[in-house]
Amino acid sequence: MEISEIIMLIACGLFLIPSLASATRFDQWWIRAFDFPRLQISILISVIIVAAIIVFDFSKVIHFIAVALLLVSLIYQVEKIYPYTWFAKKEVMKFEDGDPTDNISILVSNVLTPNEDYHKLLEIVNRRQPDILLTLESDEKWEEALKGLEEEYKYCIKVPQDNLYGMHLYSKLKLEETEIRYLVKDDIPSIHGFVRLDDNSKIRIHCMHPRPPSPSEADTSTNRDAELLMLGRDVREQDDSVLVFGDLNDVAWSRTTRLFQQMSGLMDPRIGRGFFNTFHADYRFFRWPLDHVFHSNDFTLIDIAREKHIGSDHFPMYIKLNFERKAELEQNKPEAEEEEKDWAQDKIDDAEPREKGV
Repeated sequence: MEISEIIMLIACGLFLIPSLASATRFDQWWIRAFDFPRLQISILISVIIVAAIIVFDFSKVIHFIAVALLLVSLIYQVEKIYPYTWFAKKEVMKFEDGDPTDNISILVSNVLTPNEDYHKLLEIVNRRQPDILLTLESDEKWEEALKGLEEEYKYCIKVPQDNLYGMHLYSKLKLEETEIRYLVKDDIPSIHGFVRLDDNSKIRIHCMHPRPPSPSEADTSTNRDAELLMLGRDVREQDDSVLVFGDLNDVAWSRTTRLFQQMSGLMDPRIGRGFFNTFHADYRFFRWPLDHVFHSNDFTLIDIAREKHIGSDHFPMYIKLNFERKAELEQNKPEAEEEEKDWAQDKIDDAEPREKGV
């Protein structure tokens, strides 16, 4: 066997690892990290397949096996990200006509605590004029820099922290029954409550920023998964119109986020419309969607966009929705299988959360 064949077989084996690892249920950070760059992995696997076809003369069975396994791996990766391409069916209907008082717009921005380009976010707020602004990783310096917004955004919930998990919620619309909760860990806050639309409709909101699995944050994804799955479990039982938004530190196509969506019955307006990658803002090739807005099936989509660079490692995410009850008749809620619900409850129990529910 020639040296080029040996090198190519090794490369084929190496590029099977991401698919094999991410297909497991192990929650070590280095395994769950393969959930994120599925598009990049798909591109690299495609390159290896082309290279293998050029290098191999297919005189040996191992040549066929190597290429076949890579094709299976590629199909597995593409199947995960396909719903977030323009070729897939849209999950959320486009708004066509209705009462403008039923609209709600949200800007979600992970500002990056040491970032001091405050004016860049303020420029977007002034241009977009969102009804709700949620900042993440915001500390007391960011709170002071955004103080000028409070004249227009009269309803504010402030949780400044210097551990990268501070958050601030600014709203033009009336906020009611708001709570700052620490669902899993005592230093990871989330904001929960209701917002009143201009037509007096009452919408439940959940603002989230769980800790990610990484060598510098958490050895496993258990706590992040538990926070998301606990929310998903309880949202379906609340029987309210719901908005969940924030930096979930997980990609839209991961098993946990998809299961969160199925358990909660919430919808993802990006499905059929694009990736809307918000992280990493500084590296074009290494980007994936970490910032999310999920909603109940009584909303339709008016606009969704990734905003300009604000000096953070995240791009802000903007969305505008229309609240319309009749949409429930045409938009089916995602559903989770019983086996998946059992797995989710096991994950929640493993995390030993501070609170039993949302």
